[in-house]
Amino acid sequence: MTAKGREGRTPRERYRSQVRAEIKERAWEQIASAGAPGLSLNAIAKQMGLSGPALYRYFSGRDELITELIRDAYRSLADAFRAAAAPGADLEGLGHTLRAWALDDPQRYFLVYGTPVPGYHAPDDVTAVAREIMTVLLDAARLAGGPADGTGFDDHLAEHRQWAGDHPAEPAVLHRALSFWTRLHGVLSLELAGHFTGMGFDPALLYGAELDGLTHAVP
Repeated sequence: MTAKGREGRTPRERYRSQVRAEIKERAWEQIASAGAPGLSLNAIAKQMGLSGPALYRYFSGRDELITELIRDAYRSLADAFRAAAAPGADLEGLGHTLRAWALDDPQRYFLVYGTPVPGYHAPDDVTAVAREIMTVLLDAARLAGGPADGTGFDDHLAEHRQWAGDHPAEPAVLHRALSFWTRLHGVLSLELAGHFTGMGFDPALLYGAELDGLTHAVP
């Protein structure tokens, strides 16, 4: 009988988990220096003193490794959003949570919200985790209230709401959530990419002004 530890895993299973975790750490280092398109499993294997075939016993290929990294990133943000929403965080609270999460690890942010990796397509389970994030946002946008403005875009969203899944939000709520998501990500992406460098203002104050406008006005 195979011995198992307190976690219910065999030594081999624990070792495999440790090696996979180290591979992911090396992958993040590569992404930080060369970007996700430059990710090389053979280079990681060399750093770890493994042969290429040995490393492929832990990840079948580049896409599986990228999927694992993206899944971890989305899960991290989903958990952060749910933790913020648990005590009743509103849109403002989620906005601050989003910025803190992005600044904590810009490479993680860019992997999921930056330029798509050429040739990579995320599996359905990754999309499902991303949808969890949007569900928390839609819940907060719904609680924010405010009258519908009856814009043409609201009418458009009434017929094009696939991105919201089965969330029962009204078109005005969908619009509010989208405005929050796109405007704040716009500021964050520019800040993290260094485009505000040398412009002489504090990006944190710009982000705060955008967030204030979004939480005190209905789109």
